[in-house]
Amino acid sequence: MPIEIFMPALSPTMKEGNLAKWVKKEGDKIKAGEVIAEIETDKATMEVEAVDEGILGKILIAEGTENVAINSCIALILEEGEDKKSLENYAPKIITPVTAKEEKKIPKQVQDNNPLTTDNKIKSSPLAKRIAKEEGISLAGISGSGPHGRIIKDDILEFAKSAGSKTGTVRRNPQESYAIKNNNIRKIIAKRLLESKQTIPHFYLSCEFKVDKLLELRTALNEAAEHDENGNPAYKISVNDLIIKATAMALKKAPQANSSWSDDAVLIYNNIDIAMAVAIDGGLITPIIRNTDQKTIQAISKETKELAKKARDGKLQPEEFQGGTFSISNLGMYGIDNFTAIVNPPQSCILAVSRSIEKPVVEHGQIKIAHMMNVTLSSDHRLVDGAIGAEFLKALRRYIEHPILMLI
Repeated sequence: MPIEIFMPALSPTMKEGNLAKWVKKEGDKIKAGEVIAEIETDKATMEVEAVDEGILGKILIAEGTENVAINSCIALILEEGEDKKSLENYAPKIITPVTAKEEKKIPKQVQDNNPLTTDNKIKSSPLAKRIAKEEGISLAGISGSGPHGRIIKDDILEFAKSAGSKTGTVRRNPQESYAIKNNNIRKIIAKRLLESKQTIPHFYLSCEFKVDKLLELRTALNEAAEHDENGNPAYKISVNDLIIKATAMALKKAPQANSSWSDDAVLIYNNIDIAMAVAIDGGLITPIIRNTDQKTIQAISKETKELAKKARDGKLQPEEFQGGTFSISNLGMYGIDNFTAIVNPPQSCILAVSRSIEKPVVEHGQIKIAHMMNVTLSSDHRLVDGAIGAEFLKALRRYIEHPILMLI
């Protein structure tokens, strides 16, 4: 009997996912533990491993299929001595996703000038896709004449000719716009941010910090790093590493900023788990540094680099991006002078960090040039009052402007 490969649940709340890619193809020999496919969840791309060795006999769910329910059979593995013919009448269990929506039928007519289509299952040749994009034509309004209804070049050209004669309108210049299909991550981000702004009463507090001593500490720490035989330093501290450490220390002084809201009570966390925003293809993700306040600056630096790389490679595990207590979004490396961020529920606060710039400041009646950095705290006003936010920023200023305190 063939071995079934199921769509795995990568988190307790996961009900479905997208089958992003097949690493193996039908007929390939596989070993237990070998990666055979990649799944896209709402946060990252994860790997699916074979549970046993054999031959990948049949792929049941095609590459690129969205909203595949967990525990659905996605492929069959033939054991030694089994013939592929045994799969012809094999009927695996089919599971319908709880969140699956009835597919809307799209009438075969010109939809609009925007080539965006929500039907990712439309079959078309690469040439047809390219021509449709150049001509600003939606594939959703075209009947394919190729094998199994596949849309080919002639279908696009005929549709363009017919649409032009029927409407009497001039098509949109293809250079004016183009469409990027929303992936699962982008859809989830849009949904959660909309919910955050609609349900959380945001308020904002901003400060400017003098960061000259912070920059000096970073330089001193990096210069003191030991080097291996190839000349590579044991560590390389960034400004962001120091800000993460300072934030964790400040939260110990203002614990009510490290909290979550519920209708019955305010939950104040004993652990400080900092989530840092990382830009990835198609969106962003917030990997978490657990117990940040208890870690050294060097340990934080090492972990942030590892998590950021795994995030960009789509290799984060669920426990590495779920359950943070406070978030930081740093756009300083992009040259941003000032911005506000949206609270990531159920957290109550997010810190927006901008770049440091040299500007004149007054100290003891004298004008001096100093490196200044703007930060903005976005908070859930249901549980974080102005005084609580101000207390946190006061503590943060102390660690940023006197960073030696983080080493004590």
